[in-house]
Amino acid sequence: MKPGAIDRCIAFIKSQYEGEEPVALHAPRFLGNEKKYLSDCIDSTFVSSVGKYVERFEKQCADYCGAKYAVAVVNGTAALHMALVLKGIGPGDGVITQALSFVATANAIHYTGASPVFVDVDRDTLSLSPAKLEDFLKTESVLRDGARIHKASGLRLRSCIVMHTFGHPGRMRELLRVCEHFGLVLIEDAAEGMGSFLDGRHLGTFAPIGALSFNGNKIITTGGGGMLLFDDEALARKARHLTTTAKVPHSWEYDHDAAGYNYRMPNLNAALGLAQIEQLPGFLASKRALAAAYSKFFYDEGIAFISEPAGAVANYWLNAIALGDRRERDTFLEKTNAAGVMTRPLWKLLDGLPPYQQCPRANLDNARWLEDRVVNIPSSVTRWRDGKT
Repeated sequence: MKPGAIDRCIAFIKSQYEGEEPVALHAPRFLGNEKKYLSDCIDSTFVSSVGKYVERFEKQCADYCGAKYAVAVVNGTAALHMALVLKGIGPGDGVITQALSFVATANAIHYTGASPVFVDVDRDTLSLSPAKLEDFLKTESVLRDGARIHKASGLRLRSCIVMHTFGHPGRMRELLRVCEHFGLVLIEDAAEGMGSFLDGRHLGTFAPIGALSFNGNKIITTGGGGMLLFDDEALARKARHLTTTAKVPHSWEYDHDAAGYNYRMPNLNAALGLAQIEQLPGFLASKRALAAAYSKFFYDEGIAFISEPAGAVANYWLNAIALGDRRERDTFLEKTNAAGVMTRPLWKLLDGLPPYQQCPRANLDNARWLEDRVVNIPSSVTRWRDGKT
C-alpha cells in the first residue's frame, strides 16, 4: 500500500456515511412500508406461519427471481438443509462444496449426516471452480456400481453446492455441465445473491434448487428468513409440506405423514420482507453507485477492488478489496476498526474449523490466497436520510 493509504481509506469511507458512528459493515434500511405491514400483521393476530404475507412474499420473490415457485423458511441455513433433504442426501454421502464460504454451507450438509468435501474456488469469482471440480472428480473419484465414489474416503458423491460469494455469481453453466457429466445434483447457495444476475438470469434459478437468505445483514431482510426457489412443482409442494411439520391438511386433526421440520417463515417476518422487496431496485442502484465510487478510489490507491465477473450484474452486497498479504490485511483491519470503520476479513476456511478438519479436501491454494488478502468494507445502502436511495 502507498504511504497513508489506510488513513485515506478511512476518510473516504466515512465520507460515504456522514453522521454514522461507527460505520457499520452492512446495516439494514427501513424506508418504506415496514411499519405499516408489521402493524397490519399484528392487528390480524396471524403472526406465525399462517397468514397472507407469507404467500405474498413468496410470490414477489418468485416473480422477481424468475422462478416458478418459492417456499419461505426461517433462515438460509434451513433452506440449504431442506434442499439437501429433498434430494435425499444422508449418511454415507459426500457433498462437494467450497471451503471459502460461511459456516452455514457446511452445517447444512452436516445436519443430514453427510460430509462436506472441499474443492477450491476461482480467484476472480470467489466461488467454486468448475475446472478444479472437474479435475477433482476425474482424479479422486471412481464410478462403482452406478455410484460416484470418492476413492480416499469411500463417500458417495451425490451432490455439489456452489456458494455465490458476496453476491458475485459463480460459473454456473460450466458447473452445471461438470455436475451433469459426473452425475451430481447441483444446489445453489445464493444466500448472498438476492438481486444478482448472470447472463440475465437471477442467481438461485440455474440449479434445480436455489436457496436465498434474508438475515439482518443481507441486502433485504426479514429479520431472519430464507427462501427456496424451484421450477419443479412437485419438489416445491414437497418442500412446503415438509417445512410445515409434514402436517396433513385437516380442519382439526393433527396428522403428520413424515418426519417434518418446523421451518416455515412466520407471517411477521414475511410482512417485513414484502416491504423490503418493494425497495430492492433502489437499494441495488444505491449499492452499485457506492461500488463504482469505491472502485475508482481504490484504483487510484493501487488497491484491488473486487468487481463483478464478466456477464454478471452483481448486487454488491458486501464490497471487498484484496490487499498484498496477510500482514497488510491485518494492519488494515486493526486500523480501520480502531477508527470506527467496521471492516472484516474473509471467513476462516471451513476445512480449518474444528468440526470439519477431518473432511476430505482437494488443493485449496486459491482459497488460501484469498483468505490471506480479502477484506470486506462498509456496504450499507447510502443516501437514505431523506427516505430515498
